[in-house]
Amino acid sequence: MASRRLLTLHPLAALALCLAYSMAAKAFGQDTQHDDAPGNDTSTLAEIGPHGQHMPRNITYSQWQKICFKDSLAHLVCRTTTNGTWDTGQTAVRVDLIERQSDNTTRLQIFLPVGLYLQAGVKVTVDAGLSVHLPYNWCLTNICVAGNLIEPRLMGEIEAGRKLTLQVVDSNLLTIPTTIPLKQFAAVHKGKPTKTVELPTPDE
Repeated sequence: MASRRLLTLHPLAALALCLAYSMAAKAFGQDTQHDDAPGNDTSTLAEIGPHGQHMPRNITYSQWQKICFKDSLAHLVCRTTTNGTWDTGQTAVRVDLIERQSDNTTRLQIFLPVGLYLQAGVKVTVDAGLSVHLPYNWCLTNICVAGNLIEPRLMGEIEAGRKLTLQVVDSNLLTIPTTIPLKQFAAVHKGKPTKTVELPTPDE
């Protein structure tokens, strides 16, 4: 099993992280690229192979919302986001599409609990289309983040799609799927932000 990298954050970095992201608290489920695109390393998982599928606990997703952050140079970073929670109210998964106005890039970023098989990454599928593989980037003590820049093609599929399916692999090598509705995504993504946050300058 892949080891998790633990991050020690500078206080200012921690503040920025708190502004941009929320934390998940428990395991996904009970414990809890295209797959053939160049550069995707799924050989370890292919050699071991998942042992089956395990359905997660029921997850309820919030409506999509768009939140933007503006720095002192008026650079804008917007994220279109949804948060999935269990019936206890605890966060199970969070999905962010983050766009930087300055470089016209889009990053798909997914927050998940610890306790998953990190080498497998996250498999992302829009409707019945081709799947994209997102690697895990880093972990804290109670959360792991997978993400990567995505192509305009995938962004278009998400805007036009009906559902976004995520598949992860747990520590028992069982595949766990969850499906996120996309019905409201395009309108929210193309619309005005729900909220715009002015980030403080370094000397404030």
